[in-house]
Amino acid sequence: MILKKYYIYGALCLAVYSCASRQEINYMKDIENIALDNSIKNSRSTLQPGDQLVIRVSAKDLDVVKPFNQNYSSTATVAQYSIASGNTQFQPVPTSGPTYVVDTDGNIDFPQIGLVDTKGENLETLKTKLAGLISTYVKSPVVDVKLINFKVSVLGEVAKPGTYVIPDGNTTLLQTLGLAGDLTAFGVRNNILIIRNVDGKFSQQRVDITSAQFINSPYYYLKQNDMIYVQPNTVKEKSARVDPNTGLYISVASVIASIALGVLALTRN
Repeated sequence: MILKKYYIYGALCLAVYSCASRQEINYMKDIENIALDNSIKNSRSTLQPGDQLVIRVSAKDLDVVKPFNQNYSSTATVAQYSIASGNTQFQPVPTSGPTYVVDTDGNIDFPQIGLVDTKGENLETLKTKLAGLISTYVKSPVVDVKLINFKVSVLGEVAKPGTYVIPDGNTTLLQTLGLAGDLTAFGVRNNILIIRNVDGKFSQQRVDITSAQFINSPYYYLKQNDMIYVQPNTVKEKSARVDPNTGLYISVASVIASIALGVLALTRN
């Protein structure tokens, strides 16, 4: 009888151990109550040192803008989208035009104009700025600026952790998590860490994607070199600390207990 009680107790413990704690897995439950005004203001990333920009200048007379398109190459190809390490799919996107790298002081060296300060500028404002500078020499110039090395990293409890290059330099937290295959069942959805480096200053923010409030956060739209970390829940942390053979030990113990109960029943008969 005592052995039977121990067996029942062990079975109950095993059942409790195998049950994962409940957690909220729905995203943005209160989306209908959230105004999206602030998210639009946060959608533009300011340029950072190390950014690679393809800048093309055009006008009605293309010969007039040739001095502003030095080192032009019509065959250049840039891999603007990548899959995380362990996956081999790449989608090279043809691009043409000279490439400029933002230096450590936040400048680019532009033909005929010289150093152009990009600090505090995003792609749209830099287009306007360059068009204004070039209009001194060319009537109604059209400037196109593309950021070709915008990348973010996703680590932790996602299906495909890795570093992702974003084609247009504009992505949200949810879009990037989608690229990483979404969170696993063990990922904590209400405490995602985002680490950001802007102008050499690091900041961090915890984000709850089960609430739509984060749409108006400065961390909804990601910026260059952002790092996202999805921490595991307590069930995953506990399982990582448990001997990997624990399941085997429990199974063996259960078999032994069953045999012992069988023997005990036979001896009673």
